[in-house]
Amino acid sequence: MDMDFRIPYERYYEELGRKTEALFNALREGIMSGTLAGGTRLPSSRKLAELYGVSRGSVNQAYDMLVAEGYAWAEGGSGTFVSAASSAAALGDGMAGAGTSVSANIALSDWAAQLISSKRLFTTIENHPVAEAAGAEVISFRIGHVDSSQFPVEEWKAAMHAEIREMMAAFPEISSEIEGYLPLREAIAKDLRRERGIRADASQIYITNGSMHAIALLSMLLVRPDSPVVVENPSFNGIRRAVAAAGGTILTAPVDNEGIVPQNWPSKLLVVTPTRQFPTGAVLSAKRRVELLKWAGTQGAVIIEDDYDSELRWGGRPVEPLKALDREERVVYMGTFSKTMFVELRIGYVVLPASLAEPFRLAKALLEPHPSALVEQRALAHFILSGCYSRHLRRMKRVIGRRLLAFREHFEPRLTRWFRFVPADAGLHVYAEWRGGGASYARLKAACEAAGILWSVGDSSWEGDEPYKSVLFGFSHLTEEQIAAGAQRIEEIALSL
Repeated sequence: MDMDFRIPYERYYEELGRKTEALFNALREGIMSGTLAGGTRLPSSRKLAELYGVSRGSVNQAYDMLVAEGYAWAEGGSGTFVSAASSAAALGDGMAGAGTSVSANIALSDWAAQLISSKRLFTTIENHPVAEAAGAEVISFRIGHVDSSQFPVEEWKAAMHAEIREMMAAFPEISSEIEGYLPLREAIAKDLRRERGIRADASQIYITNGSMHAIALLSMLLVRPDSPVVVENPSFNGIRRAVAAAGGTILTAPVDNEGIVPQNWPSKLLVVTPTRQFPTGAVLSAKRRVELLKWAGTQGAVIIEDDYDSELRWGGRPVEPLKALDREERVVYMGTFSKTMFVELRIGYVVLPASLAEPFRLAKALLEPHPSALVEQRALAHFILSGCYSRHLRRMKRVIGRRLLAFREHFEPRLTRWFRFVPADAGLHVYAEWRGGGASYARLKAACEAAGILWSVGDSSWEGDEPYKSVLFGFSHLTEEQIAAGAQRIEEIALSL
């Protein structure tokens, strides 16, 4: 590790006369004083041994002592890192120096330690640079956006205001079931029966604060320490975060143009996106759906089915969820409204097998004894039952379907020389893979960002260290003119490099 790394080792060695203790105390002082900031990667044992003329065994013992006392954490294959909670620099209050007070060293639970060790899976928020130098409009193809101009704002405001008035009139006697607002659960159950073929009633449905809330709760209930969990590769990295935090071991399953490739996995849990694989968009074939259910029955396993945006289908026939085929109550079905309504509406839901309903209720009661977003839950129920939601969904399908056609018309003829596009007939983004090398991809991405063209990087969806150079082009929030202009600008930049 090339760095100017200085700790007061000699002073402690003269005082204590023991190398391991001297190293430990010198490193601890550096951490507590803020000299070694939270997140700093400590030198390798070989490098630190060379710097101070000690054995690698002494260094490893000192590092183990730091980890044991919470001053650092180790990540297999990556190194040892300073714990942010232990660094005085993280407190920002000038705690460095002899004689000053320091932050208490708080011992963490196994869950917290596992959460910290999996921090590499947390995606950073992408910055949106402004292309002032290029003098051009910023066109962002990044995912996670919805066109607010298509949302029926007045109808939603009316639903919200009506529920607020009703709640205030009934205050303080307001029903607030842990499971979620009953009329909303009933409306969801009715919609699932009609649109998805899922035989569910309100008692099986729990409202959550979005899909990540559900994934985290289910991981706490179903993942044992060191137990193998099958996850698609690529996949939504929030799933891998939740599994890692629960102490599970991730078994990656390859994905092709028919979705996940079934195997005889030695696992009791599978997380899958069969109706529209994230991020590739592949639809799981009927044959493979049967194979997954047969595997779950033979293995005594549970399948978590994340159906995050299949209702936004612009072509082809509707896809039958795994849950609709489940005859042994082994599938947990998850859905969300953040894609069809607006991103900030953090309302999702799960349909649970009978054996999971009570454990899930207890876990939700522990973390959320009174349901949050109750006004929004009530307003959403009103929105669905009044027919506003179905009208909004039909309008979205028409508008965004035209935008997908525009994307195909402009992107595929212009850019297939550089990108391999995966066909899509549903969802809000198109998945693509760069055909060339990593250096050429990095040059194009940097040049496009400088010219105001942005897209989402898909590499965080993959498990492993290899850069996959995958791209997610969100299109649903852009006009057809913006889509055409973006494709033209990317082509012009690619040809100029």
